Amino acid sequence: MTFVKRSTSFVLLAFFISTLLLRVSEASVVSSGDFNKDFLVTWSPTHVNTSNDGRSRTLKLDQKSGASFSSIQTFLFGKIDMNIKLIPGPSQGTVVAYYMSSDQTNRDEIDFEFLGNINRQPYILQTNIYTDGVDNREERIHLWFDPTKDFHTYSILWNVHQIVFMVDQIPIRLYRNHSEKGVAYPRLQPMSIKVSLWNGESWATSGGHEKVDWSKAPFVASFRDYKIDACIWKGNPTLCKEESNENWWNKNEFSSLTRVQKRWFKWVSKYHLIYDYCQDYARFHSKLPKECSLPKY
Repeated sequence: MTFVKRSTSFVLLAFFISTLLLRVSEASVVSSGDFNKDFLVTWSPTHVNTSNDGRSRTLKLDQKSGASFSSIQTFLFGKIDMNIKLIPGPSQGTVVAYYMSSDQTNRDEIDFEFLGNINRQPYILQTNIYTDGVDNREERIHLWFDPTKDFHTYSILWNVHQIVFMVDQIPIRLYRNHSEKGVAYPRLQPMSIKVSLWNGESWATSGGHEKVDWSKAPFVASFRDYKIDACIWKGNPTLCKEESNENWWNKNEFSSLTRVQKRWFKWVSKYHLIYDYCQDYARFHSKLPKECSLPKY
């Protein structure tokens, strides 16, 4: 009888612990999956269309306006995923931006920018990082698939160790925290998540030579199945910088890429990278930014 009681107690204790651990591991997931609950429309509500259940949203660009939305909360470190299907057909001059920004004069920012192109030419994905208001850290790749045919997942992992840009969980770009060596790194300013569609014909396609073909308007980009797994800003950066089950992204296992991720990253760099600011000696007059000479992982 004593053995049965102890066994029952052990099972109940194990169940309680496992339930508690599950709650802790899910505590940082702060998204509801409903765009209406987690985001505010910040530009041209007439050009934003959200499904009845709030699970999907489109942005429209025409000659009258583009559109945008932004997260209600701000965050300091975490992982953000967004499923996006880009503008089909000729999209030259258009820009779909999905990014995090602190909205300060000396802002920090982590950018995905999808640069439209003429029909049957590959989309260009540009990434950029602002630290303390300074950018000039662009990289560009050609995607290895047609991003207008289906949804793909675009992710930002931002922690105390590194920033990793991912496409369908494949790392396409790294920016390491080398702040101890004098390299600026986004680590103090909380950021909101922003999405926009706008006219960037002055620069986006072929350096601005290819203009928006308004006869093909409206241009529509689609979004769904986002996930925000991040530290909500409550005024104390220490809470977001600590390593814990809740702040899982700050753990040492996420301080660098895994062996498999490194192989994928090298594949992207070898076959799909078309511009890297760290290789643009002319732009920087042979004085590349300091991070260019430091390890990526």
